[in-house]
Amino acid sequence: MSVDEERRQVELVVDRLAVEHADVPRHAVERIVHDVHAAFDAGVVRDFVPLLVERSAKRKIAALTSF
Repeated sequence: MSVDEERRQVELVVDRLAVEHADVPRHAVERIVHDVHAAFDAGVVRDFVPLLVERSAKRKIAALTSF
């Protein structure tokens, strides 16, 4: 997966999670997704990074909204 394709996929993750968690401000969803994505910067195999980012970001957002 190219760097540009990975970025595009991560932005699609932001879009999906922003819709799925409409009660969370979009900027908060973006920050969470981008923070999670940054944690994968050192990884060599990039094919599953968007999927892993989405799963991790979903858990973090769910934790925010579970009060």
